[in-house]
Amino acid sequence: MRPETEDELAEIVAGARGPLAVRGGGTRGMVQGPGDVLETGGLTGISLYEPGALTLVVRAGTPLTEVETALAAEGQRLAFEPMDHRGLVGSGGSPTIGGVVAANVSGPRRIQAGACRDALLGVRFVDGAGQVVRNGGRVMKNVTGYDLVKLLAGSRGALGVLTEVSLKVLPVPETQATLVLRGLDAGEAVAAMSTGLGSPFEVTGAAHLPAADETCLRIEGFADSVAYRLGRLAELFPGHDAQHETDPEAVAARWAGVRDVAPFHGRDGDVWRVSVRPSAAPDLAQRLGAEALMFDWGGGLIWALTPPGHDLRAAMTGTAGHATLVRAAPETHAALGTLHPEPAAVARLTDGLRRRFDPNGLFSGTTAAPAAA
Repeated sequence: MRPETEDELAEIVAGARGPLAVRGGGTRGMVQGPGDVLETGGLTGISLYEPGALTLVVRAGTPLTEVETALAAEGQRLAFEPMDHRGLVGSGGSPTIGGVVAANVSGPRRIQAGACRDALLGVRFVDGAGQVVRNGGRVMKNVTGYDLVKLLAGSRGALGVLTEVSLKVLPVPETQATLVLRGLDAGEAVAAMSTGLGSPFEVTGAAHLPAADETCLRIEGFADSVAYRLGRLAELFPGHDAQHETDPEAVAARWAGVRDVAPFHGRDGDVWRVSVRPSAAPDLAQRLGAEALMFDWGGGLIWALTPPGHDLRAAMTGTAGHATLVRAAPETHAALGTLHPEPAAVARLTDGLRRRFDPNGLFSGTTAAPAAA
């Protein structure tokens, strides 16, 4: 089923007598439960774009590339830097803006600009009773019902089917640069990233790539400011093997690789996404049993490549955090679970919300692989 309008979607949901497997662009490793496939790709188009107000309203099935092209023409962007999962999970299709919001997909700039949910101003969606719900607004000052807007970001389609989203956008900076440190182990790298993020030099990306022996700190802004801040940032690491990467295209390519976890593309094994306190990351990384690791968000996000079927969560006992199985065989997803088990109190809240918005359990079989961290 591929509705072309919100009313048509609402009619389909209201008349459904069994589970629905909601599908956007099919690029993010969605684990589809039983039921008829309901595609959102027919709900496309930019409803409103006001560059002066930094506001974009777009239908949920619109390809992300279409959104980014429209923004780029006005020198603007989605500041939360949404990841493209296709290279990592080996999928085709085209990512949709609704899928980005439903999974709260947020890239390296999350540490400075916030997550997708922080840019979300308003939503329209069809709940499990087939009702069209509108919440939030189109500008930051209109925040009626803001909590529900936040709730939909990262809900992974469990509460309803998004039909339209309103987003805050930001200007593209004049230039960007990266300070690359070499020769650091995981503990030293997390310490260095924490130093950079705690400095006054406005670091917008902090990642550690062990396979390349690189610890990377990104700075963005006006050219003169970037040059000054890059030099001052380097002074915080005397005696380190540091490289100033200032070519904008090279910097963009580097951080696109971090965003999309390029070091794991084409490699066999399962891929896990682990959210943890940065201070706990080095010790946890040693216990994960991973064949390869990559750190983002200053150490708060660990990407781990493990042997097929390996239960990475078993190593997390005693460490606060959660692990999402992003890429694995269907039987591994079934055996280990895609999402980290919720504490009992949280599970009760989750169940209450699902029963409120999806009383007939139409969407309970749809689970997105990327966690909503």
